[in-house]
Amino acid sequence: MQYRTLGRTGVQVSALALGAMNFGRIGRTTQQEATALVDAALEGGINLIDTADMYGAGESEEMVGKAIAGRRDDIVLATKASMPMGEERNHRGGSRRWLVTALEDSLRRLGVDHVDLYQIHRWDPSTDDEETLSALTDLQRAGKIRYFGSSTFPAHRIVQAQWAARERHLSRYVTEQPSYSILQRGVETHVLPVTEQYGLGVLVWSPLASGWLSGAVRAGRPVTTSRSTFMPDRFDLTLPANRARLDAVEQLAGVADEAGLTMIQLALGFVTAHPAVTSALIGPRTPDHLQAQLAAADTVLSDDVLDAIDAIVAPGTDLAPHEKYDIPPSLLDPSLRRRH
Repeated sequence: MQYRTLGRTGVQVSALALGAMNFGRIGRTTQQEATALVDAALEGGINLIDTADMYGAGESEEMVGKAIAGRRDDIVLATKASMPMGEERNHRGGSRRWLVTALEDSLRRLGVDHVDLYQIHRWDPSTDDEETLSALTDLQRAGKIRYFGSSTFPAHRIVQAQWAARERHLSRYVTEQPSYSILQRGVETHVLPVTEQYGLGVLVWSPLASGWLSGAVRAGRPVTTSRSTFMPDRFDLTLPANRARLDAVEQLAGVADEAGLTMIQLALGFVTAHPAVTSALIGPRTPDHLQAQLAAADTVLSDDVLDAIDAIVAPGTDLAPHEKYDIPPSLLDPSLRRRH
């Protein structure tokens, strides 16, 4: 396992990190199975575990807490807030009112007195940066969080938040968590250059592109991945974007075979090769999934392999742009781009 410094914090984290979204109802994972995954991940050299309050409506945090009991100090523990937690309109977002409550709820579920990294799960356009940063700074000074970061923020919002922190003498986001894979390279255009400029650590999610790069999705085979059961549109081959992805996967499989790598090694080796990336979040549901992903821990892709990937999916290209999560609201809501 390789270890890298998380931004400018001085904290050393593993190049592969354990994402716990599949713990509980989402991945149909029992507590015993989740604990076994944590055990194997730690044994494999992983020291960063990432979860969120909304994963299974708090179930993932509870299971992570039980799995790490007795070894909290050996783990860099990260969670997230701001996504809706129920129907109540104020149980979401980046307001001070909600973040103070959300963190207390997360600490209770995790069974800890602090988290190492507290992340704003999505940018909240209805809340001023100063409001959010001020609340996070106070929680940090209270010792309940060590650092805080953003997740899936558009590049201009990352810059704005850095400016607001400096202008108001508040602590700043020290990490960003974007979606990044061979098939979704759009963050290379703006987000990753900005994180490098400001010295942010980068924890990338979905490096296997929801299973497209796991080796399980190939031409002529039925798609049987877990994601395909509750996200069928992402694997519907009548859609042009999915046909483009399948074509790319077939070409990438050839590159992997020639290099003597699995598709997983190719995919994880690609994202961890980018100088802006600190860690790739893996989200295994089974021990076999975890072992296949841990096999990529020391994968270093040659320039020839990286060049071959660039020839298949050009730098900065998203093969499924409609699946991006950092689209500015004005591109989704016509009323926001029309003067009334």
